Amino acid sequence: MFLEYQNEIIAFIVFLLLIIIYLLIKLNFQARREYTVKTLNTPHNYDSFNVSEPLLQEEKVELIEENDAIEEGSFRAKEETVTQNEHRKSDIIIRKVPKHEKITKQHFKEFAGIRILVAEDNLINQKVIAGLLADSGIEITMANDGQEVLDILEKDNNYLMILMDAHMPRINGLEATIIIRENSNYNHIVVVALSGDTAPDDIKKMSEAGMKEYLEKPLRMDSLYDVFYAYSGPVQEKKESDDSYIEVPMTKELHRDKGLAVCGGDESFYFEILNEFIHTYADSAYQLRTLLTSSKEKAAEKLLLDITGVSANIGAETLNKIANSLKEALEDTQEKTYFTILEQYQIHLEILVKDIEEFMTDKS
Repeated sequence: MFLEYQNEIIAFIVFLLLIIIYLLIKLNFQARREYTVKTLNTPHNYDSFNVSEPLLQEEKVELIEENDAIEEGSFRAKEETVTQNEHRKSDIIIRKVPKHEKITKQHFKEFAGIRILVAEDNLINQKVIAGLLADSGIEITMANDGQEVLDILEKDNNYLMILMDAHMPRINGLEATIIIRENSNYNHIVVVALSGDTAPDDIKKMSEAGMKEYLEKPLRMDSLYDVFYAYSGPVQEKKESDDSYIEVPMTKELHRDKGLAVCGGDESFYFEILNEFIHTYADSAYQLRTLLTSSKEKAAEKLLLDITGVSANIGAETLNKIANSLKEALEDTQEKTYFTILEQYQIHLEILVKDIEEFMTDKS
């Protein structure tokens, strides 16, 4: 009987083998396809500053806060982005910032002895920070760009905090922070962003670079105090201080009360900053026109970034708004509408310079 159906049986067996082989090939192909899709969909975080090696894949973790942890809704985020790299582990302890009265320059004496590194390429902004912390006992080291920061840290890394401007020549603040966060010798140093950029994407870049806090320009004494308090550890008890707010009339362009507030109520220091503004930016309309006529929009943007920060520091609110509008208009390279805004900038700048000169004459 087997011989009678031999050909049929062999054909059936071959048919079964073909079906089995087909199914195996299909399953193998499906497995490879799923693996490929999974691989393509796996998120990767690459360094946007063209570092030779990509950063490790990141994961969101909630900070474990001991004792007086920072409260939700305060000036820092509840979560931060960290990598699995051992060098990214933080040695920083954060304290909860209690409610407090209005902060004056005198309150910063609580932090006498701490050492901070300030990375800021604008001379007037350097003077503002130095003036706010004058006579506080806080030791300040100034750096003009990110490269200077790295050079200083190589020789001396005994700093509590770095106030880091985001935009600087040579190595900018974001690049410098990435390098700092990759070095375990600097795990104890808090990097705080200083910037006039308030867009969510800009703040996100600062956070991803490793900056733990963000301080908007112009600096507010209350915000700076909160950052110092949160990261400075135990401090001395508060001493009674004069928390009065100096009220002065504002002119057409110069809100002196707000400028004085930025300078901690120090009128002579405010006078010095105004004098510096006159010497540095009185001809800024001409400088901007020259740059824009030569199609040097990037250089004009850099100058405007400085002007927006400094004008806010001295209380020149109208000029600050126009400068911000002019900076945004630089994207329109076709219609070049920024020339129209530049005309308004020049008009208000001339009035502002006149206001400052009259104020300086009255004080002399």
